[in-house]
Amino acid sequence: MNAPRRHRVEVNGWIVLDKPVGMTSTHAVSAVRRIFNAKKAGHAGTLDPLASGILPLAFGEATKTVPYVVDGEKAYTFTVRWGIETETDDSEGGAVATSDLRPSVGQIEAALPRFTGAIEQVPPRYSAIKVDGERAYDLARDGETVELQARTVDIHALRLVAHDAETATFEAECGKGTYVRAIARDMGRALGCLGHVIALRRTRVGPFTLDDAVPFAALEAAGAGAIDVLLPVEGGLVELPCVVLNRDAATRLRRGQSVILRGRDAPAEGAVYGACGGVVIAVGQVEKGEFVPVRVFNLPF
Repeated sequence: MNAPRRHRVEVNGWIVLDKPVGMTSTHAVSAVRRIFNAKKAGHAGTLDPLASGILPLAFGEATKTVPYVVDGEKAYTFTVRWGIETETDDSEGGAVATSDLRPSVGQIEAALPRFTGAIEQVPPRYSAIKVDGERAYDLARDGETVELQARTVDIHALRLVAHDAETATFEAECGKGTYVRAIARDMGRALGCLGHVIALRRTRVGPFTLDDAVPFAALEAAGAGAIDVLLPVEGGLVELPCVVLNRDAATRLRRGQSVILRGRDAPAEGAVYGACGGVVIAVGQVEKGEFVPVRVFNLPF
């Protein structure tokens, strides 16, 4: 006889998971959700199984703030192995081309400006991008030829931090939609030596950094006590201006009604969130002096 299913509970907030190598993002969500026995959970930006580092996990009302975290800046540390290009642009795929050439520090440094700023980048064939409704990696694994279009991505900084005869390690700060594996592939081609990623660690996603991160093993060991490291719902919104509301204004926003903002401290037009008594009430836009709610939160205040 099957054991009865546990009744899931309301959990609201963020866990900044330090994801281990080998775990998929989907598995990470399921595993941590099971630890909390939470009703609702999601993640803010897929992280490859071969990558480690920051995977922000949103629970309950925090899932409404995921788009604001996903749109934030990302930071990575990654190591490139020269001389081999693979079908997946990382060490999981088989070699498709090789080279005996190896770049010098000077050659690498000279190439970096070509990979900073707004650049055109073709995503890896093995990526989560959808082609005619199917994930590119699913099509590629089925043996289909996947031709992805170049798109503009923003790489704000790219630095060489270590180098030896076979590898180089970089730090990158970039915008939404950038593929580090594609940086490695394209840099290897530009240097004439080819290359692929052998190690990748994400160190920042929007407002979250490694200072906020909790290893999966620590969450497992803590069990239900892991609730103590849960960050508040507004943790995903801290890069937006905050409008402090009185209870009347908060109640109006909760009903989906706009609120007129008065005073010299009212924020300029754009995205904001409102809070009352330290509790996030709504996220929305300031338009012509009015706070227009986009999403409201069902949290007691």
